Amino acid sequence: MSDIKRIHPSTRMSRVVAYNGMVFIGGQTAADRTEDAAGQTRQVLAKIDGFLADAGIDKTRLLTAQIWLKDIEADFASMNAVWDAWVAPDCAPTRATVEAKLAQSDLLVEISVTAAAL
Repeated sequence: MSDIKRIHPSTRMSRVVAYNGMVFIGGQTAADRTEDAAGQTRQVLAKIDGFLADAGIDKTRLLTAQIWLKDIEADFASMNAVWDAWVAPDCAPTRATVEAKLAQSDLLVEISVTAAAL
């Protein structure tokens, strides 16, 4: 059986969990919540890049992504513009994007991804 590797754990959650050839990155949000949806998306994707690196992989290993938007009608296009520029060519994961009430009112975007380990 594979060992479970927890990266950046806290009492409540681990930011990254690697197990059985899979890397799970929990929902990430922006630190600077004064930015619009595009700016928050850039921040979140930069955090994801860092966590993927901490797990020894990069975004070419993405399998799936879940994206939650505070206002899908207002922010879908701007989030997608940032996403499309970020995703590795020919490596787009499966993806679901939904509108949701996020944990704090100034959060506009939250993203969680799963990737294949090396």
